[in-house]
This record gives sequence, structure tokens and C-alpha cells, in this order.
Amino acid sequence: MVKPSRGLRHRSRKIMKKKIRDRGSIPPLSSITIDYRPGDKVYITVNPAIHNGMPHRRYIGRVGTVIGIKNKALIVEVSIGSKTKKLFLLPEHVKPAFNLTERIEEVLSRLKELSNVRKEQRKTLLSILRK
Repeated sequence: MVKPSRGLRHRSRKIMKKKIRDRGSIPPLSSITIDYRPGDKVYITVNPAIHNGMPHRRYIGRVGTVIGIKNKALIVEVSIGSKTKKLFLLPEHVKPAFNLTERIEEVLSRLKELSNVRKEQRKTLLSILRK
């Protein structure tokens, strides 16, 4: 008899399956553009529509910490038993395990500060031009 193949995705039909309402959809920009920083906790979830940067099936459902960022990918450290592994994952395969409202408030406060600086610069430019 021939041995059955044990490929990279064997026995992963249920794990990598999308929910019925999410089928065919690509991830929204709001989930991709989250600003991950080193030290953040993240859940490793797979989006089967995107094959690049997909983790192995043994890491699905685990919680890892972001160590760094390399190009578009996140470097996530996951501990399995006594070992720690580094994974290079795209943001499509990761969900934040932290509160997003704080990050949104930080971005909004930065935008308000920038608008105030622009207003002050505009006033100074107009005063210079009037002279």
C-alpha cells in the first residue's frame, strides 16, 4: 500500500474554513491598517482567501506577542510548550487582543494637534504676506 500524503495543509479543512457569511470576502482595510507595535498581544487567525503569509495549522488559535515589523509582515513570537517560535505573518492573519479604542483616541488626538499646528502656520504666513 502507498502511504497517504502528509502535506502542509492535511487535516485542515475545518480549521481553515470561513464562516458562511464571510465567504468570498477580502479583509476590510480597517483590519489591515491597525497599527501594531512591539509588545502587543495578537490572536493568530487564518484568512484562507489570502495564501501569502499564512501560518501553519498548529499555530491557529494561539496568542502571540508582536516582536517587530518586517516590510508588510509582523514578527510574532508564539510559545508552544517549552519552545518559542518566531512567525512572519501578514496582518490579514492576525486579530488584535488589545483594546482598539485607545489607539483610535491617540490617532484622533494627533490629528487635532496637527490641525492646530497648521492653523498657527497659516496665520503666521498670512501675517507675513500682508506686510
